[in-house]
Amino acid sequence: MSKKAIFLDRDGVINKEVNYLYKIENFEFINGIFESCLYFQNLGYIIIIITNQSGISREFYSDNDYQKLSAWMLEEFSKHGIIIQDTFYCPHGPESNCRCRKPKPGMFIEAKKKHNINMKESWMIGDSEIDIQSANGADIQNTILVRSGKKIIGPTSNAKFILDSIRDAPNFILD
Repeated sequence: MSKKAIFLDRDGVINKEVNYLYKIENFEFINGIFESCLYFQNLGYIIIIITNQSGISREFYSDNDYQKLSAWMLEEFSKHGIIIQDTFYCPHGPESNCRCRKPKPGMFIEAKKKHNINMKESWMIGDSEIDIQSANGADIQNTILVRSGKKIIGPTSNAKFILDSIRDAPNFILD
């Protein structure tokens, strides 16, 4: 049986935007992230993080630094009763020709195969139009663009909803 998922970008959705974040002491959760994730989980969604991490290829931090921060973050979710089913990250830079870097849908497709996800019933919450493009490329039409990360330029977006923060998402994801 296929599952429905909430896909979350990390920087700007889960945590406050900090360029090339890799230190635990610089990590600050967005207000409402835990309550929103508990809500999604109670609706039967699995939660998956999909994130570009070009700081690795740019040598601002190592893959090990990323893994250490991720392990700490997942433990913080666990302390709040939230299970993050999986995390997918692209360590490549913008000039890379990889299949995983958003706006390409590679990480979503990998998650779909690994976890048997019904993309039509799933949602993506991101803070950038590339998050929305990537989700759309993987057949996810239920998308939310949040203003809590990158500046949203212009009045147009392919997102289904534009919200101030993930804390507002439970008002729109109802099933």
